[in-house]
Amino acid sequence: MTPDQQRGCPSGGAAAVANVSAIRPPLVYLLSILTGTILDIAWPLPFLPLTLALLVGSSLVVIAVLLFASSVRQLWAAGTPVPGNKPTTVIVRTGPYRLSRNPIYLAFSLLHLGIAIWANSPWLIAMLIATLVLMVGVVIPREERYLEGRFGTEYVDYKASVHRWL
Repeated sequence: MTPDQQRGCPSGGAAAVANVSAIRPPLVYLLSILTGTILDIAWPLPFLPLTLALLVGSSLVVIAVLLFASSVRQLWAAGTPVPGNKPTTVIVRTGPYRLSRNPIYLAFSLLHLGIAIWANSPWLIAMLIATLVLMVGVVIPREERYLEGRFGTEYVDYKASVHRWL
């Protein structure tokens, strides 16, 4: 097996899947939330009135869950796999994908923010910022290269017409 094939790339060097690493984006968000929670337990720094934190945080969590469910439903309806370690079969332009190229990552980020506010934890917000730097700097560009290589102008046109986040 060639080094390209070990990384999930066919012989031409283009990635066969969007995410070839063992570290999956959902695990990155989960690790970030766990790290922020540990920091919050060790050094709590509440920053919002309790009622506001509960109302805003819980609302964001509900929005995140609904956005995630809608995004996954659109992928299933189009017949393309949800996990990034499986080949994408089609560019989805319906549902949340009309407004965001990354609605699942947006849902993960809103969930993280909602938990952070609900828990009244600036540590969780700091970890979300670190996670977003990783997602925007490494994960999403890698996925966009994969999609451009796989779908060419179809993806380039989609990318030009729909924002990355909102």
